[in-house]
Amino acid sequence: MARLISCTIAILVTCAACAETPAAKAPGGAGAANSNMPKVSAASSASAPMGISDAPSGGQGSSRPKLNAQAAQQYMAGMQAFQAGTLDVAEGLFEKATEADSKAYQAYYSLGVVRERKGNSAGALSAYAKAIAIVPDYEPAIVAYGVLTAVDGNADEAEQYLNGRLAKMDKSAAVTTAMAEVKSLRGESGAAQKLAQEALKINPDYRPAMIVLARDHYRNRRLDLALYALQGILEGYGPENPPRDKSNPEALLLRALIHKERNERAAAMDDFRRALELRPDLVEARVHLAGYLLESGNAVEAAPQLEWALRFDRDNILARLNLGDAYRLLGKTSEAKQQLEWVAAKDPKLPQVQYSLGLLYLFSDSIPGVSPKDAAGKAIASFEEYKRLKPRSTAGQSDDSDELITAAKSKKAVIESQEEEAATAKAQANAPKPAEKPATAGDSKGTGADGGPSETKPTGTPNGGQQ
Repeated sequence: MARLISCTIAILVTCAACAETPAAKAPGGAGAANSNMPKVSAASSASAPMGISDAPSGGQGSSRPKLNAQAAQQYMAGMQAFQAGTLDVAEGLFEKATEADSKAYQAYYSLGVVRERKGNSAGALSAYAKAIAIVPDYEPAIVAYGVLTAVDGNADEAEQYLNGRLAKMDKSAAVTTAMAEVKSLRGESGAAQKLAQEALKINPDYRPAMIVLARDHYRNRRLDLALYALQGILEGYGPENPPRDKSNPEALLLRALIHKERNERAAAMDDFRRALELRPDLVEARVHLAGYLLESGNAVEAAPQLEWALRFDRDNILARLNLGDAYRLLGKTSEAKQQLEWVAAKDPKLPQVQYSLGLLYLFSDSIPGVSPKDAAGKAIASFEEYKRLKPRSTAGQSDDSDELITAAKSKKAVIESQEEEAATAKAQANAPKPAEKPATAGDSKGTGADGGPSETKPTGTPNGGQQ
């Protein structure tokens, strides 16, 4: 089964005209109520957030132009729009900032982040390249360009690009860390660990390099080593080694994923919530947190989490799948059907969406445009398609699809029986009643004293005489 991934590559930074520190809440680049519902993984093994400061990571950088007043105003409005999850508005505002100031390198970078979130890789790379053309050593854009190139499947091109930058910026902890991330994405763990350590030699306090070390351990299933690395960031190793960054959202997200994998529900939920307080745009944290809420039947809280996730990643399959289930539990059948049909169209081979559609058709009181009998038929078809698509069952995994098919067939049979009874009753009610036979003179008879018929005797004899 394909792993569904919610990822962020770059993080927006505050404009140079206002500050030179990273914005803590700036954007960075399956559960179900039914306990037998199959789950879809959203692990971050392929890519993950890379929070990065606007300040040079290896010391003093080149001079950077200041935004003019009009561009700064548009830029800050764009930041606010992003934090509200209105990406289309943010994109338009960042574009206006670049129009107001052709040297607005941070606006170009932020424009790239928004386009990347919207799935426009070509547009994102173009915007990053424009930021780099203005400030050749602008690390956030260089890192975003290199990692996005690798995530898009062009790892060789990404390495060539980053190596070219390192030839001119050999003291850049950020670019060295980006190369480590690309190596990790390629499965070259040894090289990734070595490069991340080199970044820490350049800047011993460089947190993104620490995160890459931990994430590479996580990708390669070295969970204890990943937790040890995260401990240094979030908790420290005692009074002489205090935490480097106890409020690092990327570290909290990664630790939450490890807790989740180890079935440590309470710890995972706590870290997901803390990460979101610091970075509301962390889609993966919202999706996993919502999955936990759905598993406990709390669709009321799960739905807003998933709606917010889709603001920052509108094509996130797992978010839409779970939102469909949340809407079903809330009785919002039309909305549930819309989300689940979107998933089915996006990934026709995903068995979980067929299961969810089956639940929707089977248990909803009514679905607009679908009769009860048709709904039962669609439930049967969805569950049977789920059985066809699902991987082979493994030990310990329950599957109630056969019972659900039986329930759907029984429901359909009851509806058909009721329809037949109704049709019979209607036919009998509308059938013409038999007409009464009209009376004739030859049929008339008298009535006896007892109320029965009396015979009429002839008054004369055959010859007409009197008796």
